[in-house]
Amino acid sequence: MSRPHVPPGPSVPATRRAPAPTSSSAAAPRWVLPAAVLAGTALVGLRATALGQWIVDDAAVTFAYVRSLGEGLGPVQQAGAGPVEGYSNPAWLLLLLVGRALGLFDRGAWSGVSDLVLFPKALALGCVAGTLACVGGAARVAVGRRAWIVVLATGALLAANLSYVVWAFSGLENALYGLCAAALALLLARGRPGPRAALGAAALALAAALTRPDGAVLAAAYPLTVLLRRQRGAVRDGLLNCSAFGACYGLFLLWRHSVFGLWVPNTAVAKSQQAPEPEELAKVGDLLGYAGWALVLVGVGCAGLVAARPGPARRVLGTLCVPLALALIAFGALAPDWMPLYRFATPVWVLGSAVAALAGTAVWTGTRARGRVLVGCGVAGALTLSLTGQAAHNREFTHEPTLSMCWVADRYGRTFDAYADRLGLRPGATVALPDLGGTLLTTRLKVVDLAGLTDRRIADAYAARDRAALVHYVLREVRPALLHVHAAWPGRSGLTRARLTAAGYVPLYREENGGDYVLASAVPGGARRIAAVRSWARPVIDRMRHEKHQERGRLGDCGARLVPPSGAAGQALRPAPAPDAPGETGPRPTPPHGVAPARPLPLAPLAPAPSPDAPFAPASWKAAR
Repeated sequence: MSRPHVPPGPSVPATRRAPAPTSSSAAAPRWVLPAAVLAGTALVGLRATALGQWIVDDAAVTFAYVRSLGEGLGPVQQAGAGPVEGYSNPAWLLLLLVGRALGLFDRGAWSGVSDLVLFPKALALGCVAGTLACVGGAARVAVGRRAWIVVLATGALLAANLSYVVWAFSGLENALYGLCAAALALLLARGRPGPRAALGAAALALAAALTRPDGAVLAAAYPLTVLLRRQRGAVRDGLLNCSAFGACYGLFLLWRHSVFGLWVPNTAVAKSQQAPEPEELAKVGDLLGYAGWALVLVGVGCAGLVAARPGPARRVLGTLCVPLALALIAFGALAPDWMPLYRFATPVWVLGSAVAALAGTAVWTGTRARGRVLVGCGVAGALTLSLTGQAAHNREFTHEPTLSMCWVADRYGRTFDAYADRLGLRPGATVALPDLGGTLLTTRLKVVDLAGLTDRRIADAYAARDRAALVHYVLREVRPALLHVHAAWPGRSGLTRARLTAAGYVPLYREENGGDYVLASAVPGGARRIAAVRSWARPVIDRMRHEKHQERGRLGDCGARLVPPSGAAGQALRPAPAPDAPGETGPRPTPPHGVAPARPLPLAPLAPAPSPDAPFAPASWKAAR
């Protein structure tokens, strides 16, 4: 029996089944990415423990301003001083000020360790965690569930990079600067058009600019990105972003000028920051050389392979390269820094490590087993060569870390207070020296900054290359009772031994081509008292210098609180009676905090004094402090 014929009707398409999730698109457990962030942060923090309690002295200058603001004195280096913007990191200063208001900073000690050390390092660790979380957010857009690999790889690269670790945990603003760069990169990677993203990018660029002056270059990242993508509304969003950043940053500049009388920080004036010459951009090559050319080439090769394949990884990688290029330009434009290990390169390390980790992960994901072996071997070999090359650069810092807050607090703050006590100087005596941070935290003397960071007149003299004006201001107008110069400072400032002697200064302790000086006419008791203090100073300071240069000492643990002495006698050293008192043969040496009396120790031969007519050269900063 035959079936009846049914006329054909409209065909009904079969229901399409969703493709089964592949290994690359399946969702990963929610805990994986946070765990990778914690693990990467732990790697960086573990490397930072080798620094101990070391805080660089420049950070202590900001600490002194935090103390003045917290005590209601305004933005001054110490009570009685005029307002000078001797810091260049207002956003970081604000975080420290909040910590002080909460009783977490400049209030005492945690388990016997000063909160001047622990709180900035805790903030830095939090910024590292935030940085890796931002990297993870950008990586999820690019490689999905394998974002945790990018985070772990970025954390490992940052932990292996001593430059990043040192300056992130130095007490300075570097860790916050890196976080601002990473957060901006995350916003750009998400690629969401509209006013909200434009305003968010403006806010992050403003935070970077208030963390470091060169951070303002990141304001160009959002407009460049939206224009390069040619997305709908790009011109509108770019203009909104630029207008918001320009208005907010302009208001800050107006406030700065109304309070300090300058459009830039006084620190930029003192360092004579000028428009960069083309040859100065070669510093970028030195920076890449420190990272390791083999590692850079492997990263560039992986990025090229990713760029050849359409997809979200290519888009995100190209986006991250925009702020990375801007950070490299900013590094090349800055005047050379006297500190080692590329202090201004933190955003380059953050963004460069994220780009390398993302490119490597994307290539790994898109290749078969044999290709993965080749990629793994290439990365391992390049990383080994990179770490080997960095070891030579790191050796100098490892042997003797850059000028520490505690060394300056003991060597200059507490020691010069003791000088004042033993010499019988009048209350309110002035000391002029170039190492400032720890001194401001511990001395009761009035401080004149020979580096010019917190002194407008001296900064102007450096900017004008007018050594004669600087010498006249210090020796004729200020005429400090105590003065210290060493290394490149006599030549840079013009305060040479001959000029100091002609102005009535006599040495208390000779150090290289300078040392500690006192104005002879300010000392009651005259030459005999000066000779007795000179005999006291030699074994004490010899021991301090020996510990610093030969034993890596004086780097931390200089007391639970760094504060000026409350009594006339001071807290670090006991004053001695006048040496011309009956029966007195001279003061008994009493060392600063934690330093035992010792016989004079042999030191390296004295370096020849630089010519007082030598030109102002940026290279002199490396030897200066």
